[in-house]
Amino acid sequence: MSTTNRYQHIKSTKPILGGKARKLKDLMLKSDNRVCADCGAPDPKWASANIGVFLCLKCGDVHRALGPDISKVLSITLDDWSDSDIDSMVDIGGNSYANSIYEAFLPKDHPKPKMDSTMEYRTKFIRAKYETQDFLKPSLRITSKSSFDSTNSGRIVEDTREFVGELNITVVRGIQLAVRDMLTSDPYVILTLGEQKAQTTVKTSDLNPVWNEVLKLSVPRNYGPLKLEVYDHDTFSADDIMGEAEIDLQPMITAAMAFGDPSRIGDMQIGRWFMTRDNALLKDSVVNVVGGKLPVLYHFEAIFVIQSSSAEDAALLLHFQYQKEQQGTRATGMCSQGIEHRLRVRDHMKTFKKKAKAKQRHANRGNRLRR
Repeated sequence: MSTTNRYQHIKSTKPILGGKARKLKDLMLKSDNRVCADCGAPDPKWASANIGVFLCLKCGDVHRALGPDISKVLSITLDDWSDSDIDSMVDIGGNSYANSIYEAFLPKDHPKPKMDSTMEYRTKFIRAKYETQDFLKPSLRITSKSSFDSTNSGRIVEDTREFVGELNITVVRGIQLAVRDMLTSDPYVILTLGEQKAQTTVKTSDLNPVWNEVLKLSVPRNYGPLKLEVYDHDTFSADDIMGEAEIDLQPMITAAMAFGDPSRIGDMQIGRWFMTRDNALLKDSVVNVVGGKLPVLYHFEAIFVIQSSSAEDAALLLHFQYQKEQQGTRATGMCSQGIEHRLRVRDHMKTFKKKAKAKQRHANRGNRLRR
């Protein structure tokens, strides 16, 4: 019996840890997680718990050869998953989020392997991506035994705070918006994040309006998607909906939280936001950091497709500027001391939390002695 058939034949009778199984299953249902993160093969049955990606059998074998310090490979159906393993996958968010970091600088002339690629090419690519990290800038290289904090490292500091940062969203322009009046519309945009709403002005009789208006929103600790709605203003009746979209902010905030202290360096690209079936992006976008000063600002510009029954090509161009909440001169996404400015793979999160708590206890003890 072949290896593949053997795995197909053995069906696990042990469920993934009960209380957290639903979160992992929901993550697996996202379209970009239904294929292997490295070669695109459908229906992956393996995962790297610390990197946060889903893998096919062949790519999983290569990951296993890297060792658990780099990639902790688990079978989705055959292995017992711990709480921390599931938390790691959920916190990172799956293939598109991990790839936005690990493939941020993937050259166009360096194609990813396909499902029928040779084992030699597959191994070469995976080692370059995760072991030598050829597709990240040297200053952004990830240490193998640290953790990809994404949002968790911030939680150690942020749990007492209502917001983790601030978004300045420039609504630049609309593209081929829907007709709601006689051959035209009077559009305006509403952005909603949690309980907050912000609105642009109305543009009269314009299906390709230019706003260039900045809307400000605070990012709550437990943030959800940003809701974008375009309405047609009517004087004598209720305003008509022209289109809507939901924007997942996690790729940008993940990149910002995972990146350490960039205040000593210049502007650079730190990640990439990939277009998937689960987001409204029209094409891939990059996440940039403006370094060399405080507060540190993270930027990206993207075109979002607006779901509309009468305008298939309707879209909005938005520019995002994200600023992490500051505590003194440090961003709250960082712990108090000793963290170098580098990305972190979410591997030893439990150890990281223990160290952070120990530092906090030590600091509190010192404060009491000084008093």
